[in-house]
Amino acid sequence: MRAEAVICAVASLLLWERFSSAQSASDSQQIQAHSRRAQEFLAANRPDLAVGEFKAILALDPDDITARGDLGTLLYFRGDYENAAGDLRAVVKSQPSLWKTVMLLGMCEKRLGNVAAARTDLERAFPQLSEEKLRVQAGMELTEIYYASRDLDKAADLVGVLRKLKPEDAGILYTAHRIYSEQADEAALGIAMLAPKSAWMHEVIAEEMVIQGDTEAAIAHYREALKIDDHIPGLHFELGELLSSASSNTDKERAEKEYEAALAQNPFDEKSECRLGRIALGRSDLKGALAHYSRALELQSDDPEANLGLGKVMLAMNQPQKAEALLEKAVRLDPSDSVAHYHLGTLYRQLGRSGDARRELAEFQRLKQMKEQLKEVYKEMRIRAKPGEEVADIPQ
Repeated sequence: MRAEAVICAVASLLLWERFSSAQSASDSQQIQAHSRRAQEFLAANRPDLAVGEFKAILALDPDDITARGDLGTLLYFRGDYENAAGDLRAVVKSQPSLWKTVMLLGMCEKRLGNVAAARTDLERAFPQLSEEKLRVQAGMELTEIYYASRDLDKAADLVGVLRKLKPEDAGILYTAHRIYSEQADEAALGIAMLAPKSAWMHEVIAEEMVIQGDTEAAIAHYREALKIDDHIPGLHFELGELLSSASSNTDKERAEKEYEAALAQNPFDEKSECRLGRIALGRSDLKGALAHYSRALELQSDDPEANLGLGKVMLAMNQPQKAEALLEKAVRLDPSDSVAHYHLGTLYRQLGRSGDARRELAEFQRLKQMKEQLKEVYKEMRIRAKPGEEVADIPQ
């Protein structure tokens, strides 16, 4: 009897193994069929039907991570964040280094209001993402979280990374503008609370007056700041910038004094050297212009303004070969400088290089038109263009 019982048990076990094996093979075939149909629906742009196929796969095999990840992704883009989060979370728990899924889970949690979890997931995923589009998307989501929590320093750092990734993305630039503006406002408020009668406060007010187009008030506040503390770096230069853009000769002469004072305070102030070079060139003092622009290039050889200024001096001194090298470098360093294109085009025409001359002068006209449009934008925004940004009909 015992032998018969053992034989029956073994026979039953063999039958069960065959049944299980057959069932497993059947499940595998069904999974493959569902997977194939899901891909066909996705290719036909029918994600709604693909969702059903992925659910069918998971009914047969709840541990199929690929199907669960695909289902979570489709549910996210369908707006079903609650169910999507469950599927995506299960995938990340099983395979924590699937960074695209971690990113998507963070975005899903953000939309569900789970900000702390979203921040953690996006902070983990962002450095690991290699595709530019995904890095930008994750970075912008994380920047919004930082901004909403008033963590402006982290928001500013991250948006700086995004600007390097896509420097011409208007959305990123706007986000940067918003963050940097609020940082500036917070800093200004801090100065107003801590030192309302300081030179720094007068400088802040002067900058605001510049934005509002009230040049006289700005000049008055810069002068008050200098009365309180004339050793603050940049004060003399900023006052010189405002005075140099004034229409009266008296103010222009005062601007020169401010640039000289800036240089006396800081002998390495390359921008003040450039401004003094421009003033000297404007009065046809070629020797003075040569000295100032040459000194500026010694301080900063890759400054487009210094290369352009010295190039114009070389043109005035009838040294076209030296001028050509300097103007070409200026254009290379700053392709958006219309004045550099104008002078280089004029030089090419003098040298008989008509094709190159047409190209540079056409670029000058294109940039000039763009800057004229920009001036209209400045006017609408009540922002004053910086000295040197104005576009004259004939560049100086």
